[in-house]
Amino acid sequence: MNWKSALAIYVLFWVMSAFVVLPFGIKTHDELGIEKTPGQVHSAPANFRPVRVLIGMTILATILFALFYGNYTYGWLSVDQLTVFKSA
Repeated sequence: MNWKSALAIYVLFWVMSAFVVLPFGIKTHDELGIEKTPGQVHSAPANFRPVRVLIGMTILATILFALFYGNYTYGWLSVDQLTVFKSA
């Protein structure tokens, strides 16, 4: 696999992992007992930590990419082994 292709796939895993990591650990102002700013949405996060999210995204993307690359290299699972794509 070309290193540019591997980098592009890793970036895709990294971006997609944001949707998995973002909801964890987020609490609203009501849950933390903090006063809201007038006009603030009730579901707005009060404790958003972007560095923690970036670290979680990087760890998850690295694990997923390692599994993907291992499957690409060693062929653990192929399209022929998936029953979803077999004709009746």
